[in-house]
Amino acid sequence: MSGPLTLALLALTLSSPASSRSACRFQIPPHDQVARVARFVAHRCDWASVATISTHKPVVGQPFSNVFSVSDGPHGTSTGVPYLYLTRMEVSVQDLQVNPQASMSMSLAQTDYCRQQGFDPQSPLCAHIILSGSVLEVNGTEADFAKKSLFTRHPEMIDWPTDHNWFFAKFNITQVWVLDYFGGVKTVSPDDYFQADPHRRHSSCSKHLARLLHICLTNILIREHLLYSTTQNWCFLLKTRS
Repeated sequence: MSGPLTLALLALTLSSPASSRSACRFQIPPHDQVARVARFVAHRCDWASVATISTHKPVVGQPFSNVFSVSDGPHGTSTGVPYLYLTRMEVSVQDLQVNPQASMSMSLAQTDYCRQQGFDPQSPLCAHIILSGSVLEVNGTEADFAKKSLFTRHPEMIDWPTDHNWFFAKFNITQVWVLDYFGGVKTVSPDDYFQADPHRRHSSCSKHLARLLHICLTNILIREHLLYSTTQNWCFLLKTRS
């Protein structure tokens, strides 16, 4: 392949949106951008631990934690609102009918991130969030969005028994707690949380792509130059011997 064509194809490949997304995708925001970190965790996690105040003997009045599948929107479409698919047959939902207040926890330990980085799930570097608020049933267009959000990320839900009288709900956030770095827990107001953009690319990511492009182009230029020089030398030798 000729030098100019090689360079052109490489430049197009590295500058394409798909290539940029693959290089920058799912990069956790800087730890000092706390609201963005919280939104990032909420969108990456497919399930959460939800703590209610138990109404069941022998633990009436005590905290009761349970696991629920959640989604704040289809992949790449974050709303920050965790939606749930619930049935009143479920023990924690029965608690919520008496007292809708609850606490929800999500952690990047649920993804590959912490394992790949070598972070223990309890380490503050393994970012996790605790949401305070209440669980509320949703209807109308919001229920339609909740259905899309949950069923795209939890397709098994489509076939769950219809006689369980499932309904869609959301976690209505009143306070956000974030542990993503050393120095203790940080709080985020709901306003700041919902205004944050978890998907905004970082300048470091753009710089990384620029450096990658520069290195690749430099290597190709060197290779093309060496190939050209070698060819010229062989031509000279053949001409001399003839």
